Amino acid sequence: MKLPSILHRIGLSAAIGLGMIAPALANSKDLKIVQNQPEPNNETEEQEIVVTGENTTLPPTSSPVYIIKQEEINQQGSRSVSEVLRSLPGFAINNFGFGADIHTGTYYRGGDLNQSVFLLNGRPIGTNINTYHGNTDLNSIPTELIEKVELSSGTSSILYGSEAFGGVVNIITKKGSEIPTFKAAIQYGSFNQSNYRLTYGGTEKNVKFNLGYEQSRSDNRYRVPVGAANRDSEGLLFNGDTAVSNYFGGVEVDLDPRNTLSLDGYKVASRRGLIYFGFPLQRDRLDHEKFNIGLGWKALLGEGEDSTLRTTVAYNQDYFNTYGPTQNIYYRTGTLNSQAIAARVEHQWQTNPANKLTWGVDFQSNYLNGTVFNTAPSVAALNETENRNRTNTALFALNTWKISETVQAEIGARQNFNSEFSSYFTPGVGARWDADRAIALRASWVGVQRNPGIDQRYVYDTVHNWLPNANLIPETGSSWTAGADVIFAENVSGQFTYFGSSLSNRLGIQSGKWNNIGLVNTNGLEAALKWQLAPEWTTFLNYTYTNARIETGTEQGLQLGLLPFSVAKIGFGYSAEGWQANLFASYSSGARRSIFNNPGETIRDFSPGYFNLDFSGRVPLDKNLGLTVYLENLADVTYEKANRIYQPGLTIRVGLEASF
Repeated sequence: MKLPSILHRIGLSAAIGLGMIAPALANSKDLKIVQNQPEPNNETEEQEIVVTGENTTLPPTSSPVYIIKQEEINQQGSRSVSEVLRSLPGFAINNFGFGADIHTGTYYRGGDLNQSVFLLNGRPIGTNINTYHGNTDLNSIPTELIEKVELSSGTSSILYGSEAFGGVVNIITKKGSEIPTFKAAIQYGSFNQSNYRLTYGGTEKNVKFNLGYEQSRSDNRYRVPVGAANRDSEGLLFNGDTAVSNYFGGVEVDLDPRNTLSLDGYKVASRRGLIYFGFPLQRDRLDHEKFNIGLGWKALLGEGEDSTLRTTVAYNQDYFNTYGPTQNIYYRTGTLNSQAIAARVEHQWQTNPANKLTWGVDFQSNYLNGTVFNTAPSVAALNETENRNRTNTALFALNTWKISETVQAEIGARQNFNSEFSSYFTPGVGARWDADRAIALRASWVGVQRNPGIDQRYVYDTVHNWLPNANLIPETGSSWTAGADVIFAENVSGQFTYFGSSLSNRLGIQSGKWNNIGLVNTNGLEAALKWQLAPEWTTFLNYTYTNARIETGTEQGLQLGLLPFSVAKIGFGYSAEGWQANLFASYSSGARRSIFNNPGETIRDFSPGYFNLDFSGRVPLDKNLGLTVYLENLADVTYEKANRIYQPGLTIRVGLEASF
């Protein structure tokens, strides 16, 4: 098909309206498409399109799937999962880089961190902790651990959790290169940034392995304007320092051609100051230690390759401790020690060439120890220690049916049995239609439920003075997508998606106490374009518009706080023979400050929008040694990222990386 004809069809599709669009996937004549819903714990050959030549590829699914690989992560100079996800559609992330603070928010399609599912090699790493700044800390997961990151939605929530209002983020770790390789890197930058990294990985006969250590520090003592959070008497950011250490590794053993055993995990310890409140200077500190380890077994059943059994057992611990003085008079501390044991059995069965069934069982047991201590007489009576546990078992099944060569349907359900919230059922459906070789239409709908965190129900938050509420009920609703995947040319592709959700019984603070406070309806658009100009040149453009409207309560009619309406990122990159040069532009429309406003301001005030340019490059010094350079905020403009948290002007990072 000629390009003008393709563009004509695109115009007709757009004219129909996004509300009419329902999903599918493009067939390029040189593409071999695997007909199944992407499953984050699958190996690459079962998730991605296999291509010949340099043709553009798009996953054949009922909702968009975005994949970013290690090469792209390195080119962008991303130092953590937060910075990686910023370059993907749907995400609005304020908690990254300089002055990163857990309070400022990470959102996917309007949902916060606990309204999406985060996985490591297909197993959960989130804890659903909501107070004492306890949450999935994406800034503490090092990029050197990562082989790729996969972002899916729609019927993925049937497979991986009914709380996926936004989607499912699966972090796939490295398994080891063909030849054993030792890598080392060192980096220094503005405001006493430092990063040291060591990794060793390879393959020995039937064993693949990868081990690593990374340490990062930054003082974050830079000049901020009047009115900024935690601006001290010298006009500098106060209490914004960070220190993170990571140990990570994994091993994979092919027991025989049909059985593979794997073990991987990571340990993180971080120490940082908290700066969000800032009025007066916030001196609270946050210590976070995390340990996650998982054992997996993959077996091909029978004599063919149409039946695969995967079994996983995992342990996860998150230890959060927040402590500090109150107005330099009293002392307070809050500790949450959350532990979870998870197990999963999943069977993928290609019952016939046109039908694939994925079914199984999930089990998770959560235990929380919460300790509260405050020397202030007015709240000392609330000092306590809480020990609580919760179990959840889920049966899931998703059937993918290829009705014809161009039409695919998905239907599934997840039945949960929860020790606190009884049983509940969440269904899901999806469809796609390959309109022709260049255009596909797709759609999905799923029911969702997120249960309140154990801490929200039982543990007093002595840092914010928030009372728990044992009568909290789950957030419930549904989410949906509709869109088109388009191959404009052999090296140009685009994914365009309308997304939405309706969330009842939203959890929030009301009169200093956790409550179910209302309804939020979210609608948005996201676009992702990729263009492979030549083998050594690439470019991408991602844009997301999110309208998350509060429908009830005192903030009725307003956008959710800290969530921008529009975010975008565009990148241009060159890579050849060890040389790299990459330019990235970021845009945010600004977000509603929501709380902690200056005198004369209201909850309707927005932070200003901003535009930012970053550059990253690599210069090969010899075969095994390279010089890396990162220039952030090339315009040298101080801007407000979110709610009084400011990005400094031009900053520099320079380093050396070696491999042997």
